[in-house]
Amino acid sequence: MAESNGPRGGGPNQGPRGRGGAGQGARPNRDGKPGGRDGKPAGRGGKPTGRRDDRDDNYRSGSSARGRPAYRGRPEPEERSADQQIYDGPPIPDDISAKDLDKFARQQLQSLPEKLADKVSRHLVMAGLLIQEDPERAYLHALAARARATRSALVREACGETAYAAGKWSEALSEFRASRRMSGNQMYAPMMADCERALKRPEKAIAYDTPEVRAKLDDAGGVELSIVVAGARRDLGQAEAAVRLLETESLHTKGRAPWVARLRYAYADALLDMGRREDAVEWFHRTVAVDGESMTDATDRIAALEG
Repeated sequence: MAESNGPRGGGPNQGPRGRGGAGQGARPNRDGKPGGRDGKPAGRGGKPTGRRDDRDDNYRSGSSARGRPAYRGRPEPEERSADQQIYDGPPIPDDISAKDLDKFARQQLQSLPEKLADKVSRHLVMAGLLIQEDPERAYLHALAARARATRSALVREACGETAYAAGKWSEALSEFRASRRMSGNQMYAPMMADCERALKRPEKAIAYDTPEVRAKLDDAGGVELSIVVAGARRDLGQAEAAVRLLETESLHTKGRAPWVARLRYAYADALLDMGRREDAVEWFHRTVAVDGESMTDATDRIAALEG
């Protein structure tokens, strides 16, 4: 998390991986298949022929080169409905394989028919590959997977991850809730709380901080939740409460996990919010010390404060 006072735009990356698979749509069609016609002309016996010759212009103009009445039975291609376009999803390159999704994720799709599982898996792989560089397109791939497997917790999770990355807070929250109902997993509680913050509902974000939720989070997830809740406290003008909460976490750890930089950054920002400028500068420096990948803008903050 780059800042503790706004939506992260990223969170615990615990979804299915592999070549880049994301772990989660619009509604599927009634039969679960894309509708509409195939857009090919009907020949004798009503079978599509796909034939096109120099008489096509005569069919369209209503006259025949031989003077006979023109045949007007050729169906015009129909535009795909919104639901059908979602079902289709963006194109998938031929070199993307279902095997690019990790084994654990593929196992969760075993209840689907083989061809359907293959298509869903390939859309999830594309969602994972694109989630950083093109989250909107990643979301479309996740939606295509959901249209085919709406009852899969894995797929709903992927929809939540990609919607979150694209800044679609309401959609992300809805998908995470659906995945949680199906699986009972609380790993996305920090991201769900962050969605509530982004939707200007800090009280609801704080409500995620319960012993029951924390008991089901790993260490990194617990820190992420504290960062989000501290941000929600600051939204409510409770900077001191935010600082106290962050001080319960491992600010002085010697580890260099990604959450360490985010935690220290959030702490420095909260200190600055309290008017503790010198302490804030110190912790921005401590953030830089563990932020080898420049996930935060701590360097710029230091320059602004010391300049």
